[in-house]
Amino acid sequence: MFCPKCKNLLIIKKDGNKKIFTCSCGYKSSKLEDRPVIKERITKDEIRLEVVDDKTELETLPKVETECPKCHHHTAYYWTMQTRASDEPETKFLKCEKCLHTWRENN
Repeated sequence: MFCPKCKNLLIIKKDGNKKIFTCSCGYKSSKLEDRPVIKERITKDEIRLEVVDDKTELETLPKVETECPKCHHHTAYYWTMQTRASDEPETKFLKCEKCLHTWRENN
């Protein structure tokens, strides 16, 4: 709550057995209607989901010549990711260009 005179933050202090709001400018208030009322309004956030075609996303990845263990096609997309401790090498993931089978190579 803020002081109506100087707009500073009011401090709660005890005055005998009552609690009052005080300000450094000298303002004091113990009125019930001057106390802040907290009202909570929960609004439902909308979640937007973008649908991306797998093929479109894959086309941005680099390709490498390797054999797919499932269909034996000779081209695959690849990306690397750190899946273990930082002193270990990255893991290379591959996805077949033809059947979209995914596998990984640990170096």
